[in-house]
Parts: sequence; C-alpha cells; structure tokens
Amino acid sequence: MSAMDTDEASVVLASTATSGLTLSLHPLPILNISEHLTRLKLQKNTHSPFVLGALLGTQTGREVEIVTTFELAVKDDGESVDLEFLVSRRDQYKQVFPSLEFIGWYTVTAFPTNRHIALHEQFTGFCSTPLLLVLQPNLNLASTSINSQPLPFKAYEPSVEIKERTSRPVFIEVPYKVETGEAERIAVDWTARGGGSGTSLESHLQTQRSAVKMLHERILVLVKYITDVISGQAQKDHATLRALSALIASLPATENKAFRDEFSTEYADVQLTAVLSSLTKSTNILNDLVDKHLVLTSGREDRGMGRRRGMMGGRGLPGDWDRHH
Repeated sequence: MSAMDTDEASVVLASTATSGLTLSLHPLPILNISEHLTRLKLQKNTHSPFVLGALLGTQTGREVEIVTTFELAVKDDGESVDLEFLVSRRDQYKQVFPSLEFIGWYTVTAFPTNRHIALHEQFTGFCSTPLLLVLQPNLNLASTSINSQPLPFKAYEPSVEIKERTSRPVFIEVPYKVETGEAERIAVDWTARGGGSGTSLESHLQTQRSAVKMLHERILVLVKYITDVISGQAQKDHATLRALSALIASLPATENKAFRDEFSTEYADVQLTAVLSSLTKSTNILNDLVDKHLVLTSGREDRGMGRRRGMMGGRGLPGDWDRHH
C-alpha cells in the first residue's frame, strides 16, 4: 500500500475535484523555498527537516499571485506557529511592499496530512482561505497530476468535504503557472550564471562550456543515428538524412588553406586585442599608483621643509635682514 492510500493522505481530495483559482507562481518563492530547505538540511544534518514559511502576494477575485516568501518560527512544542513573529515580519514587508498581502504558507513534505490541517487552521486568522504550497523533493515529475510545470511543487486550496452528514477540512490541488517579469528574468539568469561568486570572465567561460557541451551531446546523437542506420538497427528516414547532408554541406571547409589563413588572422587579432586590453588596464593601475606615490611623497617633503626651517631659525642664524643691514 502506498503512502497516498493511507488515512493520512485522505486530506487531499481526488483529482476529479477542481479549483476555480488562477494561480501564478513567481521565481523568487521557488528559489527561497529551495534555499530554505537546503540550509536547514545542512544546519540540522537531516534529510527531512521541518520547513515552514509564509507566502506573500496579491489576490484579485479568484486570481492569485505568489510574489515572495519569508520564513516562520515555531514554538517549543514544534506544532504551534509563532504568530507574533509572523505579524512582525508581515508588517515589515508591508512597509516596503504595501501591495503584498499574506495569502498562505509553505512547507516541505511528500503530501499533506492531518498535521498540516492543524497547522493550516492557525493561519485562518490572517487570511480567510490561505493557500498551501508544498515542495515535494521526491516527486516524480513525469506523473504530475494537473500541473504541466516540470517543478516539484504543488499548490492546494482549503475546502470542506461533506460526507455522510459530517464535514471535515480538506485540500484541493490547484493548477499554477510560472509568472516572470523582466527584472526576475534578469535575476534568475544572473543566479544561473553563478551570481557574484566569480568574475565576468568565469561566467562567460561557463556559458561557453555549457554551449559546447550541449553541441557535443547533440552531435553524438546524430552520429549514433547514422551508425545505427548503416548497421541496419535504425529505420532509414530520407528527410532526416537530407537535412543532415544539407547541414554538413553548409559547414565551412576547414581544410581549405584560405579558410585556415583567415581563421588564423582572426585568432591573432582577438589575442592582440586581449593583450592590448590587459596592457591598458595595467597602465591605468600603474598610473594610479604613481599618482598616490607623488601625493604621499609631496606631503612628506612639505613637512620636512617646515621642520628644517624651524631648526634654522632656532639656531640664531642670520636672516636676509641681518645680512643687508
């Protein structure tokens, strides 16, 4: 029996129940929750730490956007949320982002259980229908139910199930889409390139390495296909073979002497430009160093001249007036 067949998993309604919410998830919450989980794993040295945080965003009717998140504190019993900390952090965010509201909470688990129902009830005082965003690290992305996003996240909306004249709180899975703005795309691209951990040259080389690696993998696929066709293990597709022939014909003739000469000339020009750029940068650094040295030495010379003049006057040496009169 799988975990989803137990009573604990029954807090989630079947996939036949649909939600009318239109949910948009921004990249920042995805990064924040992933970083929160990774940090707690390292700090507590466990593979399944208890992760809890709040979701901030906007809601217009049935359209909801999850914009950012912040971490939440839990009391000593491990089951009660520190509501004072929640209110304090929410108010701090409101001062900077007045349009953002508390719209739900997040955690990390395989699937919601009765424990999450109890936690969920503690947030109803801040939002009438708080959403639950769950990070499922072990989720099989190939079998995601109603979400087409290849992400190990699931969103749930609270609801009430009435069955046999009794009611109980449950969750309904909500489909979502990833919404990105221009600033977020730039930030995500910057993070993917390594952030501020290296120089621009390292970032450029890393990008070039990834591109060459992808090209190499695709070339291997083409070579394997041609090999299988020749050996009779793959069916011959004339359209594909014609496309490969046209691709090969479009490549430059690398064995041509004129091509090699032109390539060598361009390579030498690039290397010369790099050397000149390095020399210019070194010259600027040396120029700044010389300027600082001149400022420092001129200050010392002025102070030395002042001291010498004072010493000469103290010894009673004749001045210009004495010599002429």
